[in-house]
Amino acid sequence: MISFGEILMPGGHFLTFPHKSFHGCLENIYFNGVNIIKLAKKHEPQILIKGNVSFTCPQPQTVPVTFLSSGSYLALPGSLREDKMSLAFELRTWNKEGYVFFSQLGHGSGSLVLFLKSGKLILSLSEPGQPLKNITTGVVLNDGLWHSVSLSAQGSYLSLTVDGDSSAQTLSVWIHSGNTYYFGGCPDNSSSFGCDSSFGGFQGCLRLISIGDKVVDPIAVQQGVLGGFSDLQIDSCGIIDRCLPSYCEHGSRCTQSWDTFSCDCEGTGYTGTTCHSSIYEQSCEAHRHRGSPSGLYYIDVDGSGPLMPFLVYCNMTDTAWTVVHHGGPDVVTVRGGPEGHMRSAAFSYAASAAQLHAVVDVADHCEQQVDLQCRTSASSNTEDGTSLSWWVGRTNETYTYWGGSLPDPQKCTCGLEGTCIDSQYHCNCDADLSEWTSGTIVLSHKEHLPVTEMVVTDTGRPHSEAAYTLGPLLCQGDKSFWNSASFNTEASYLHFPTFHGELTADVHFLFKTTISSGVFMENLGITDFIRIELRAPTEVTFSFDVGNGPCELTIQSPTPFNDNRWHQVRAERNVKGAALQVDQLPQKTQPTLADGHVRLQLNSQLFIGGTASRQKGFLGCIRSLQVNGMTLDLEGRAVMTPGVEPGCSGHCSSYGHLCRNGGKCLEKHRGIACDCAFSAYDGPLCSHEISAYFEMGSSVTYNFQEHSPLSENTSSLASSLHGDVILSRETITLSFRTTQTPCLLLYVSSFYEEYLSVILANNGSLQVRYKLDRHRNADAFNFDLRNLADGHFHQLMINREEAVVSVEVNQSTKRQVILSSGTEFNAVKSLILGKVLEPLDTDPEMQQAAAQGFTGCLSSVRFGLEVPLKAALNQDLARVTIQGGVAAAAHCAEGPGSAVRKLSPVPSLGAGHSGSAEDRRPLSNTNRSDPGVIGGITAVVIFILLCVSAIAIRVHQQKRLRQKNESTLSKTEEC
Repeated sequence: MISFGEILMPGGHFLTFPHKSFHGCLENIYFNGVNIIKLAKKHEPQILIKGNVSFTCPQPQTVPVTFLSSGSYLALPGSLREDKMSLAFELRTWNKEGYVFFSQLGHGSGSLVLFLKSGKLILSLSEPGQPLKNITTGVVLNDGLWHSVSLSAQGSYLSLTVDGDSSAQTLSVWIHSGNTYYFGGCPDNSSSFGCDSSFGGFQGCLRLISIGDKVVDPIAVQQGVLGGFSDLQIDSCGIIDRCLPSYCEHGSRCTQSWDTFSCDCEGTGYTGTTCHSSIYEQSCEAHRHRGSPSGLYYIDVDGSGPLMPFLVYCNMTDTAWTVVHHGGPDVVTVRGGPEGHMRSAAFSYAASAAQLHAVVDVADHCEQQVDLQCRTSASSNTEDGTSLSWWVGRTNETYTYWGGSLPDPQKCTCGLEGTCIDSQYHCNCDADLSEWTSGTIVLSHKEHLPVTEMVVTDTGRPHSEAAYTLGPLLCQGDKSFWNSASFNTEASYLHFPTFHGELTADVHFLFKTTISSGVFMENLGITDFIRIELRAPTEVTFSFDVGNGPCELTIQSPTPFNDNRWHQVRAERNVKGAALQVDQLPQKTQPTLADGHVRLQLNSQLFIGGTASRQKGFLGCIRSLQVNGMTLDLEGRAVMTPGVEPGCSGHCSSYGHLCRNGGKCLEKHRGIACDCAFSAYDGPLCSHEISAYFEMGSSVTYNFQEHSPLSENTSSLASSLHGDVILSRETITLSFRTTQTPCLLLYVSSFYEEYLSVILANNGSLQVRYKLDRHRNADAFNFDLRNLADGHFHQLMINREEAVVSVEVNQSTKRQVILSSGTEFNAVKSLILGKVLEPLDTDPEMQQAAAQGFTGCLSSVRFGLEVPLKAALNQDLARVTIQGGVAAAAHCAEGPGSAVRKLSPVPSLGAGHSGSAEDRRPLSNTNRSDPGVIGGITAVVIFILLCVSAIAIRVHQQKRLRQKNESTLSKTEEC
């Protein structure tokens, strides 16, 4: 406790008060967790004391009373049968609820109860046969500070005052004082008097208690002279500030009660009892291996470390690209000006410098692209070699090189590759041409990225012009996500420095194994320890001791963990408790011992894959091991450790399911890739829908090659002079959206006049025809499910096993039919989507549908292992013939209007751009590195041009109609 005038705090901050200096006593002064009073007493040099400051308080000391438990109480005599009553006191507590005061009123007039609820004080009057009458006042009285309370009643007037704010009520009953006042609670045998509460007694401190005009002496109570009590601490306030220092992490808010504290993690991006563990993945690579598509995601590079999560764009290609955009200008234009005048542009990013450094450090590769356009540009350096342009990297250092992963002064990418317009210059803009020239500069020396500023110096040339655009920071991969080691013997292990996690310790890793037990990690102290192990094929155990005796949490799985697949382990211990989670199994938690030891004190090395206590080591792989947010370099240690090898194989066993729709999983050193060659889908995970919009009368013919593996069972295939393919089974899948009837969805022909067709009849119902014997009539099956030509997206799967045909629509409705025309499809020739151009010898309904073809959107077409629509969109002209208008579309499921690319039988050749220098001025707001943005801009431009054209045509037609005095239009128009 200190009585002071003014103190200089650490860091040069004065603790002062405005207008008037404080006169009185203060206690428990902490600044950023530093005990200021303790430092001042020791006269530490960082504390400057001004004025009269002493470390004692001369004011008379009050005698507080501490209510230690919900069963504590203080009983004091009242003024029996008086027609008035008054009492006052000060209270201090952390609890939102508690029973503060009770008195049975005289003459059987009822009882008064004063209690805390939601941090407010409520005075409740209970009268026999009458509803409760309540007075409420005070706000947030559970803040651990002293609050004054006074209660008075005279006649029928009742009032309650808290910190000077008064609330009163006039009653219909005359109040008479009782003979006993109970504070904090009541004796166990007093329930007959109505002294009970559903939320327990008061826990906290009272002081300056006065009844009427008499001040209560707690020492007299302690000596047994006055009243009675139970479980009280007299002459001290034993309240504990459990939020100072706060154990709540990552900016979370600490709140407390008498017994414990809690952390509010809302909005922090972290979870757990102390808001320690991040709820976000560490990188785009981690998002990719959860099957996430491209999009905006929060990532937390250091997990539970100090760096906060931040938003990035994850571009999921064959690898994951992290895209961090900057807030600088889209296009920086530089025109000739006074010689020596510098023009600079600063670039700030949607992440802090530390966050950017972390992203770059863990990436396999990073780059940033600069698009430059210029004309009549001067040399990039002066005669004495001084550079006229430069850029500033992440450490505020200046760089003059302009391309490549290895810094090469004053060379653009074309100079490094030898592709500049004029070979005597290292940058196209140095050629001093009067026409606009352009170039792309890729900066990929990742230790220098990202670019934070670019500077261009004017040379005084009046006609010189240039414009440059800096793209976002692009980083590929995540080395920490795949950092792994293989443990080949039970005696092998890796060791690292001591694990420092005294108050908070978290461990996260993935493992895969075929053994039944083994220790993943262990660190020992003199008596303390921490250990995670596979105790049995279905049990993972997390155990530790911080001085309160061993604590153990075990996760039991219904399936074994030693299945040679990756399993994820998350373990955490903090001052509140411990938690263990494996994969998506229910988390196990255990609270810490109240008021026990909380510090984990270790002094040995950290053992990974083995143990210092000679228990059974681990055989298998451990990957992506993070300790308190820091990734341990398993591969680096494994290189120099016998019995341990860097890296792990067999990722497809765990991540193969990410390759969807028939895609094949391919092993990579770090992760997997998906081979979509035999999938009707495309994209990194074979999940991108292959769709095309068919105009009226259009057709795609896919010719089967000889010996094509159309069936999973290759034994059913044979060849003939025609390259015969004999099928006894096939699976067909396709999706569509159309409003046309009748229409042909698919037609497969053979050299022997056999065929398979799928059509929508006039009423929109599905019809499937099989003719597998040219000497018999075709089997025609009507599936009157509903009208499928309703403009909605529908999915269709047909599976034939010899004579049994199963049809499934929209993954729910299933029908099965039996063929009578045969069981073998002989000499398969071609598959047609859309209009059939050759005459067919079939029934009239089939002929009509074939002549109409298909108008609408088709997607995900697959016949056996053949993917004809994908071949058409890839312009495989050796196998595909296209007639009419067929355009690549985004997704049929997303609706019409998504066509973006027209297909034709012969690919068109793009003409080179020509025109004057003025015609080729640089365009603003262009983004070179995002094909999606370019596609979107292109689509918008095309849409606007079509709309403008349509409006012009409309105006022209209306003008002609007015001239001809016509009153109606014969055609509707679309934009």
